This record gives sequence, structure tokens and C-alpha cells, in this order.
Amino acid sequence: MSTAPATEHLRDVGRFFERTIGPLLLMLVCPPLTLILWVIVTRYDGSIAAYVGAFREHRVYRLLPLPSWWGVGVIGGWIGMQWALLRFLPGPIHRGPVTPRGVQPEYRQNGLLAWSVTHALLVVGFGTGWLPARAFFERYGELLATLTVGAFLFCCFLYAKALIAPNSPDRVRTHNPVYDFFMGVELHPTVGSTSIKQLLNCRVSMMGWSAVDVAACAYQIETQGTLSTPLLASSLILVFYLFKFFAWETGYFASLDIMHDRFGFYVCWGVLAWVPAVYPIAQIYLAVHTTELSVPVAGAIALAGIGAISMNYAADAQRQRVRQSGGSCRVWWAPPKVIRAQYRCEDGSTRENLLLTSGYWGLSRHFHYVPELMTAVAWTIPAGTSHALPYIYVVFLGILLFHRAERDDARCAGKYGPAWVEYKRRVPYRILPGLY
Repeated sequence: MSTAPATEHLRDVGRFFERTIGPLLLMLVCPPLTLILWVIVTRYDGSIAAYVGAFREHRVYRLLPLPSWWGVGVIGGWIGMQWALLRFLPGPIHRGPVTPRGVQPEYRQNGLLAWSVTHALLVVGFGTGWLPARAFFERYGELLATLTVGAFLFCCFLYAKALIAPNSPDRVRTHNPVYDFFMGVELHPTVGSTSIKQLLNCRVSMMGWSAVDVAACAYQIETQGTLSTPLLASSLILVFYLFKFFAWETGYFASLDIMHDRFGFYVCWGVLAWVPAVYPIAQIYLAVHTTELSVPVAGAIALAGIGAISMNYAADAQRQRVRQSGGSCRVWWAPPKVIRAQYRCEDGSTRENLLLTSGYWGLSRHFHYVPELMTAVAWTIPAGTSHALPYIYVVFLGILLFHRAERDDARCAGKYGPAWVEYKRRVPYRILPGLY
């Protein structure tokens, strides 16, 4: 008896789960989860067990924050400020990688200047009291609730825009509305000359992550009169990490998020609502739970985290340098080992990319994920081990990066063909050298 029909049926079931059930579950679970996490941190001492126990006995859903006009004002002001800095601060135009339809997106390269201006304003604002740190931090749940709803509505706008008035030729429609809404339709939507991805992913979201950390530090100083060594160590790592991000912003435009992921719920809602709720959770926890670390221990943790960030930056810069020079450079004091991989674009043209097989990229195909995870662990360790909640970002990041590595391998196999097979032969490990 042929097994082909059964195999095809299983494939259809898997595709239905991947493209319909899975996205629906994520869109239903993630929005309330962002608010539940805030309640656990601020009302239940960061204890998931205490929240679950209370949930059985009381109607704790009443504690969930609600959207507010205050939240709308703060979010609108933040987006407006970041758009103005992106638009009007000086900086050259950076041309990103060519898309499958032959389009080369343009980005304003002024990330470090915008980072400096933003943080100067935050420090002055919180330091003088013009920005009330305590009021902001205590009402942060309202901000998360407003973002949760507002980001979903904006995703609806993006989906309608992609169907009615698209301005990106790189569009993908599967005619499954759930999957298309979740993954997005347009690759590079713009408003005027502004890339929505750069504005929201980089300036509103990543800059906002750093702003939340500054607010957490200001809140602890305002309410307790000092900044604890655990929060200081954690914040030093995080601020250095985000400073590195904006120093490397043009490199981010060549990442999976920008080059290949379309702009739907998965990315757009994620950067606007999931990031401010989950990514700074260790620093939020440390702001309201005072613990102590000795100065030497806190310093060692900070140095370890900064070292991991430096390794991550060196790995990304290594690959970027090889590709920009066409291989005419040195990697770890030797000429780079590369595979010249040709690929065909949707417009019929043939292009070439260099696959680096030496240096960090000879250790594993996604070695840069290792220091990325090490960094997240380093800024979370100061929270101690009494509760698991501060480590939720570490767990999420691990799942995200391992899934991303799998997706990237599948994409590259289809893009580069035999060259990718040879690359996997030379670099057999996906992330962890010697293990995976």
C-alpha cells in the first residue's frame, strides 16, 4: 500500500498548524501575557507560583492594567521624537542589501547621534525631575496595555495598506489571511521617505528598551535614594549592548529581521509590544526588588557581559569586513577562507555572496548567537535565583535564536544550493561548536 497519501496528509496537517493554528495561538496568548508579566513583577514579588495560586482564589485579572490616554500621549511623543531625530539629525544615506525584486532600501545612518541625544534628554529629564521617574515607572503597565492594543491596530493598518496601497514591490501573499496578517505582506513598507522598519524596529523599539532601563534606574534612585549594585551591573551591560546596536545599525539592515521577514504581527507587534514587556524584565525586576552584590562580583559580571558583547560585535564585523572587501582582508591574522556562492534573484539576475568559513564563522554557522545568549545571561544573573521570572527573556531568546538558525539554514539551502551543502560540510555545527 502506498504511503504517499498519508504522508501528504501529515504534511497538510503540519502546514495548517504552522500557518493557521500556531499564528492564532501566538496572537491570542502573547498580548495578555505581556500584561500578566508586569502584574507578577509588581504585585506578586516576581513569583509565578504566587500569581498562579492567587489566580485560583481571586479574580486577579482585575489587576491587569488598561490602556489610557496618558499612554497614548507618551507613545505618540516618543514616536514623534524618534521620527524627528531620524529625519533631521545629520547622517549619510546607507543603501541596504538588494531585495529579491531588485530594490535597494535606503536608511538614514545617524543611530549613534540619535542615541546620544535621546539619552542626554533622558538623563537631564529624570535628573531634574522634569520627567517624574516614579510616576512613569508606576504607570508603566498602562503604557504596556496601550502598546498591546495600539500595536495590534497598527498591524491591521499595515495589512490593509499592503492590500490596497502597497509601496513595496517585495510582497508575498499566501491567500491565508491569518498567516498573511501574522507574517505581513510587504517587506519594506515606507511612509514618505522613512523606512517604517528602521523607525519602529530600531528607533522606537530598541531605543525604547534603553529608555526603560534608564527609567528603572531613575525610579530606584528616586524611591530608595541609591542605585543598587545588581541593577547597576545589569544596566551597564544592557546600555553597552544597545550602544553597540546603534554603532552597528547598518549591519542590522542585513539581518533576517530586515532582509527577509515581512512586516506583520510577528515583527511589528513584537517590536512595539513584546519588546518593552519582556526584554527589560530583569532590569524592571531589579528596580523593585533590592538585592546586593559586592562591588568585585558586580564588576566581574559587568566585564563578562561587556566581553560577550564585544565578541558578538567582532563576529558580525568579521563577516561584514570580508564581504565588503570581497575577501581582500585578514581574519584572525590570515587570509579568509570563503565559498563564493552564486544565487538567482526573482528578477532573473545572478548575484554572488561570500560564505566565510574561517574565524568565528569557522566555529559554527551561527556562532554569533553564543555571545548573544551569554550577554542576556550576564545582565540577568544579578537578579539572583529566587525567582525564574527574570530569566524569561533568556529562555525566549534561546528559543528565538535556535528557531531563527533553523529558518536561516533552510532559507540559505534554497538560496545557495550546492554552495550551502559545501558550507555545511566545512562548518558542520549550527550554533554550539562541537555540540549543535
